[in-house]
Amino acid sequence: AESNVANVPSKGTGITKEERMVIFASSLGTVFEWYDFYLYGSLAAIISAQFFKAVNETTSFIFALLAFAAGFAVRPFGAIFFGRLGDLIGRKYTFLVTILIMGGSTAIVGMLPSQATIGIAAPIILIGMRLLQGLALGGEYGGAATYVAEHAPDGKRGAFTSWIQTTATVGLFLSLFVILGCRLALGPAFEVWGWRIPFLLSIVLLAVSVYIRLQLNESPVFKRMKSEGKSSKAPLTESFLRWGNLKVVLLVLFGGVAGQGVVWYTGMFYELFFLLQTLKLEAQTANILVAVALVLATPFFIVFGTLSDKIGRKRIIMAGCLLAALTYFPIFKALTKYANPAIFTAAATSPVVVTANEDDCSVQFDPIGKRKFTSSCDVAKAYLAKKAIPYSNVNAPAGTVASVKVGETVISSFPGTELPPAEFKAKAAEFDKALGGAITAAGYPAKADMSQVNKPMVVLLLWILAIYVTMVYGPIAAWLVELFPARIRYTSMSLPYHIGNGWFGGFLPTIAFAMVAATGDIYFGLWYPIGIAVMTFVIGSLFMPETHKRDLDLQDAQSERG
Repeated sequence: AESNVANVPSKGTGITKEERMVIFASSLGTVFEWYDFYLYGSLAAIISAQFFKAVNETTSFIFALLAFAAGFAVRPFGAIFFGRLGDLIGRKYTFLVTILIMGGSTAIVGMLPSQATIGIAAPIILIGMRLLQGLALGGEYGGAATYVAEHAPDGKRGAFTSWIQTTATVGLFLSLFVILGCRLALGPAFEVWGWRIPFLLSIVLLAVSVYIRLQLNESPVFKRMKSEGKSSKAPLTESFLRWGNLKVVLLVLFGGVAGQGVVWYTGMFYELFFLLQTLKLEAQTANILVAVALVLATPFFIVFGTLSDKIGRKRIIMAGCLLAALTYFPIFKALTKYANPAIFTAAATSPVVVTANEDDCSVQFDPIGKRKFTSSCDVAKAYLAKKAIPYSNVNAPAGTVASVKVGETVISSFPGTELPPAEFKAKAAEFDKALGGAITAAGYPAKADMSQVNKPMVVLLLWILAIYVTMVYGPIAAWLVELFPARIRYTSMSLPYHIGNGWFGGFLPTIAFAMVAATGDIYFGLWYPIGIAVMTFVIGSLFMPETHKRDLDLQDAQSERG
């Protein structure tokens, strides 16, 4: 990341050593951010087993994703708090606080005893650390993007800020490298205790980040604004309580970053969950395939950022949202075909159909671990959800005992609500054995056969998903900077960015996985990113301005007069 941003020239005579250090320090925070988020996302299955063991497997994984998403939930509040702080007291001290909170929280996760050791306190502390991380991360991105953009010559802001966008991929590579290294070195022990090492290694990143940031003077941009008396005295009021700017904030959110956020997280997170949880690929191979695709796609952050200086930010971002919405279903179906051909073939030749009265069926989600799924429908769906078997549903008349049809084989479930525990357990074991035999005979694999994975095709499909990410993300920083005046730019751009990415994007894995668990359709969760991407395409195309030819100095002067 340092080599990416350190050579960015500024307006005039070139960038100074101090300015390079400020940009690098800001970028390092973004690397740290994505290192932590990818770390947690990649290890979600292990974390669910360590900290949410008291509930069923489906609920456990959803809880792990909710803990993952908790950090995203509070990011907008962090954007408001730290954005205002940065506008009032300065960038340096704000960045020191955020990096200390981020690094400390990540390290504590690595030291945290499991639920088996300290009980309910373990998941509570885990979620608390995620909340602290999210608050701190809300203050990171806006400063880095603003600083680089304000030092870029007119006509090159897209190219310059696109280097900042690559730090997300750097964080991903770093996390995957550490995870793969630990898995190879520790073997089975990684699942038991070795998963903690990548979190503990964040202490090294924290030490480097704090050292660099302690060497910095205040941002030259902030000092100049202060000395000239042009900084905002009330950035929150100017940003969100004055309709002229609030209108832009809302348009940016719904017509820009919401779609960018869901495309980003579909192509950088959800596809990994899909490979691991749904298609049951071996974790090391799945991570390597994703990493290779991202290596090949990363230069396109720069390509589309630079292209946006010539043809505009808006049209590239809108094109990325539209292409994603139109092609997600065929791409993910192709991923199934080439990553786990056995499950693809089995689903086509021997589809699984649950026939039951819909009032007899519950969502397979038990937040407190006390709910009993004992109806005939719940018994059937609990097995299918546990084994991640795709199925469809047929509604039946009230009173019908649920059945599962696997190809031409029909397995009847049983009503267990009135049965004593011992009898229910015996009947459930009998049903699981019968259904498991039918599932196996139909060719549904317990896990992917790695020798059958068409790795070149999987990488190609993952690369296409990553290209959509580069289209929407490469130009977004320059677009956001150009939409707001300097005096409130940090605060104004940070809130919609973190709502779009933290809420619309960050909750995507949780929402999509819950949608799949509720319906049995492994592709049903894609409707969420598709819907948001279409919304952004329509609103952005109709109402968002093109900005790549704007003069920031002229824009700021007009803002001061107005």
